[in-house]
Amino acid sequence: MTLIEQASHHAKYHEEKEAKMKHLEEKFEKLKEIIEGYAPVAIAFSGGVDSTFLLKVAYDLLGDKACAITVNSPYIATWEIDEADALTKTWGVEHMHLNFGLPEAIKMNPENRCYLCKTEIFSAIKTFAREHDFREVLDGSNADDLLDYRPGMKALKELDIKSPLLEAGFTKEEIRTLSKKMGLPTWDKPPYACLLTRLPYHTEIVVEDIRKIETAEKFLMDRGIKGVRVRKHDKLARIEIAHQEFDKILDAALMSEINLAFKAIGFSHVTLDLGGYQMGNFNQDVKRGETS
Repeated sequence: MTLIEQASHHAKYHEEKEAKMKHLEEKFEKLKEIIEGYAPVAIAFSGGVDSTFLLKVAYDLLGDKACAITVNSPYIATWEIDEADALTKTWGVEHMHLNFGLPEAIKMNPENRCYLCKTEIFSAIKTFAREHDFREVLDGSNADDLLDYRPGMKALKELDIKSPLLEAGFTKEEIRTLSKKMGLPTWDKPPYACLLTRLPYHTEIVVEDIRKIETAEKFLMDRGIKGVRVRKHDKLARIEIAHQEFDKILDAALMSEINLAFKAIGFSHVTLDLGGYQMGNFNQDVKRGETS
């Protein structure tokens, strides 16, 4: 490539980068308009990438006309709730908690578990928000959520829960980009879904099993392994991690440590999924019709 071609290539790259950022800024302005139109708002806040970004934008825009509501339940990791609390305390956002048990309708982990669970939980959030004079409940769904099997989206629509990030057309990558620009600590936080996603469909949900999964995943995260999922198959733990993390875990000493720790937690066998982490792994069976 000649010097002239290199200069042309770099110029084109910078033009495309500037155009992309301008488009993102336009989306951001649209997002603020959408949020203002819903005020006062209560944000369903998990402390993840999306809800953190949404809450920060809403709070910066609306002040005390925006609050956070977090659900405490057996299938939400306690460390994630602690992180959510730390963020709202730092910002000075009003943060309320709703304690929730295991809904009877999802005890056998049906394929529409997410729909049933979100219907019950968001109905309670909506009632709680209205009782505290917040007009609308917002959640952090984004455009990428339309690409996977997400029965919970149906529940949100039925309950008229607002999803400003989705309305503004934000993707997860764009949310991370702006989160980094805003200095949010969650900009590179790995996705972390409800712990029930670690169990095969049509498996009885036992709180003790959920705690085992949470403890096992935290053990791996504390050793610097990101994007972790521990899928439970009876007494077998199937570890999913991002492919770029394989070099870390395929260390003889660490593998021995993990094996001993997982067996102390209550697993009889410990395996590593060579396919790596896959978002909504058990959903693949639903799409193929292999759950029965």
